[in-house]
Amino acid sequence: MNAPVSPNVVLEAQHLARHYSLKRGMFAEPATVRALSEASFKLSAGKTLAVVGESGCGKSTLARLVTMIEPPTAGELIIDGKQVHHTEAPSHELRRKVQIVFQDPYGSLNPRQKVGTILEEPLRLNTSLSASERQQKARAMMEKVGLRPEHYDRYPHMFSGGQRQRIAIARALMLNPKILVLDEPVSALDVSIQAQVLNLLMDLQQEFGLAYLFISHDLSVVRHIADEVMVMYLGRPVEFGTADEIFNTPRHPYTRALLSATPTTEPEKRRERIRLTGELPSPLRPPRGCAFHPRCPFAYEPCDVDQPKLLQAPGGNAKVACFAVQGELL
Repeated sequence: MNAPVSPNVVLEAQHLARHYSLKRGMFAEPATVRALSEASFKLSAGKTLAVVGESGCGKSTLARLVTMIEPPTAGELIIDGKQVHHTEAPSHELRRKVQIVFQDPYGSLNPRQKVGTILEEPLRLNTSLSASERQQKARAMMEKVGLRPEHYDRYPHMFSGGQRQRIAIARALMLNPKILVLDEPVSALDVSIQAQVLNLLMDLQQEFGLAYLFISHDLSVVRHIADEVMVMYLGRPVEFGTADEIFNTPRHPYTRALLSATPTTEPEKRRERIRLTGELPSPLRPPRGCAFHPRCPFAYEPCDVDQPKLLQAPGGNAKVACFAVQGELL
């Protein structure tokens, strides 16, 4: 059954969770890794939602759920108005609507295939187009991402990192998706090339009306490209709002710490460095209550007992999962 959806919303997640069972020996009970919990958001056509946080916060797990590589343990995923059922394999039509661009442009392309073959393969597997029609579409897409006609017959090892990522982006667009999951798409590139690829992504988004789920740990990149930002910590969203709200008036202590560590060339935007004490807890043994409280300088009575919910913060529109913020102590 199709789920009701707003006209421009192409992706909706409701309380998504993903847990993994981990064997610990012949006689020990399996442990449960809660890699993702209570992730809820909407993504509209032509908009970019950035997901940020430390390694192990659940960003890549969320990407695997949205691209239907793995089913969620709980919650609902609605793509273009159609609900993805946990117990059924997603249809080819549904899979075509969501494509992914991986972090490593070197490992994501088959070194034995020429660029033309790489770009035509999705069309060969998913459409009834003739060979000449596939070639025509592949060459047209190459032009859109800034590749030259002679690149069609070359192998991936003959290209630079930025050019390989352009090939990966072109491949992701061959089936005319509505949603692109961008998993650290520029982190493996030189800084000068990063700007070129980001500008290309923004141009393509405007031309095709694409929705981006942009996964990154680089907040300077996120500030450049995102419309909304979801900050995650140990598998849970802790702050959600527009990019302007998150970067100009961060509320959650974890968000403040992340932003304080982001380098900037603008003196007026520099923040005093907030250094978090302690290590990121293990997802096998998360702290009771708020998972951030062992490292939080503002933790008080309820923080080590109850799990704060993601609620609208007083005096703003962003949603924050923090007792200190909700109690207006921050």
